[in-house]
Amino acid sequence: MFTDLDTEWSVVETTAEAKGRAGVAVAARSKLEDSTEPLGDRFRTAGRWVEATTESVDGTELTVCSSYVHTGDANDADRMEEKLAFLDAIADRLDAYAAAGRCVLLTGDLNVAHDWRDIKNWKGNRGKAGFLPEEQARLDRIRDLGYVDLGRRFGGDNPGPYTWWSWRGKAFDNDAGWRIDYLIASPALAPAALGVDVHRAPTYAARWSDHAPVVATFDL
Repeated sequence: MFTDLDTEWSVVETTAEAKGRAGVAVAARSKLEDSTEPLGDRFRTAGRWVEATTESVDGTELTVCSSYVHTGDANDADRMEEKLAFLDAIADRLDAYAAAGRCVLLTGDLNVAHDWRDIKNWKGNRGKAGFLPEEQARLDRIRDLGYVDLGRRFGGDNPGPYTWWSWRGKAFDNDAGWRIDYLIASPALAPAALGVDVHRAPTYAARWSDHAPVVATFDL
């Protein structure tokens, strides 16, 4: 898809070594530097983490991390261990960046609903991957480092706004969704956030993905 972007765009991207498994990217109209440091050797070829750094108008460096965390399976101990280890690696990286006072934005599909407000059918999904206490604890750790979940800050204490709906049944029509796509800002960046919008398609037929774009506005 990046071949269709005009020459004004700068792109940093990676794909999984296993064909068709995963890929993440950062695209911008400002110049991007690929500043990716893999989250350890275990995830080096997973295609689930990329970092790009640019400068704001005042010359402050901003690092955008694009991530895709796999779904996991509560009935598969190995898959859950891998997911939790990946979330731990993300938190370790963000811990180092917060300690250095860096402006960082973590974006992407983290495949975790942080609490009951982030999933319509939260009672029915207890014990399932994406809504497990041990997954949510990893997001708690990121929050406790001072990072701000901008979707929740601007979404308030009400349920939603959801960002993902199953293709099956009437999930989209009934807004029976999950909020699993995040924009999480470092302590140094969060004060510059002005708002967040979820661009939910107007109808089921108009959907081009089971996810909706999540858009934040900053004063940088």
